[in-house]
Amino acid sequence: MTLPGAPSTASRAAISRAAPPPPRRPGEAGDGELVFTRAAGRTVIERALARSPLRLLTPRNHGQAAWVFVASLGGGLVGGDAISLAVRVAGGAAALLGTQASTKVYRSPLGSRQRLDADVGEGGLLVAIPDPVVCFAGSRYEQHIDVALAEDASLVLVDAMTSGRSARGERWAFDRYASRVRVRRGGRAALLDATLLDPAHGALLERMGRFDALATLVVSGPRTRGAAEALLAPRPPPGRRAELVASASPLRGGGAVVRVAGTGVERVTAFVRGALGFLAGELGDDPFARKW
Repeated sequence: MTLPGAPSTASRAAISRAAPPPPRRPGEAGDGELVFTRAAGRTVIERALARSPLRLLTPRNHGQAAWVFVASLGGGLVGGDAISLAVRVAGGAAALLGTQASTKVYRSPLGSRQRLDADVGEGGLLVAIPDPVVCFAGSRYEQHIDVALAEDASLVLVDAMTSGRSARGERWAFDRYASRVRVRRGGRAALLDATLLDPAHGALLERMGRFDALATLVVSGPRTRGAAEALLAPRPPPGRRAELVASASPLRGGGAVVRVAGTGVERVTAFVRGALGFLAGELGDDPFARKW
């Protein structure tokens, strides 16, 4: 099943071949680093470093996992902002990365970008579930997510976006959106997924039709096995002009990747929340209890 806005086979090949941006020098504005380790039966944050405009919030929470919420000064990303976060989850540790609210991308010809590089050790779990990206009219945004998993590490990842500030008449009115997700397990490729939405390839409003939100959900590893099986189970085909469409595919080495399109943000986030209901048990608390 092809979801709206999905690039053609040729476009996907071109995106896959495209080299990621050059590595940034340590210490640049917007750089951050997180290290999670396990001590006394629970996960602790061994290192948390953030350079403006990046902010890392580390609230206390119930359960054995450690939680961090990523934010930026100014309530969003402005032209020229470049956020780069390196995350290390040590063996047996469990970490949650979230956001306080949606990532707003402001209008600018300079564009803004984010990068996440994560390494998850043996038996570790990384849950990266940020709120959707909201690109304002005239904005340009690029993100790269690169996750390296040990053989028995686990990952839950959500990459979501909306059509923009539709209430202000800015529906699919941004200049460019590009997202690239790469997951490796034991040094071998498990997933390479790319989304490119650019009006140069055709009017976005026409291509996206009735849909106002997109999401890619990745679950992989032994701690997500039940969720992956449920997501891959056969389901009735969507009806004509369905308000939500989802398509699941198995991942090499186990797991699933699900692509979702919905007529509203609430429908997409409700699907994601339902699919990830098991996280409360893994983290010791429900990451969605006070959101959405």
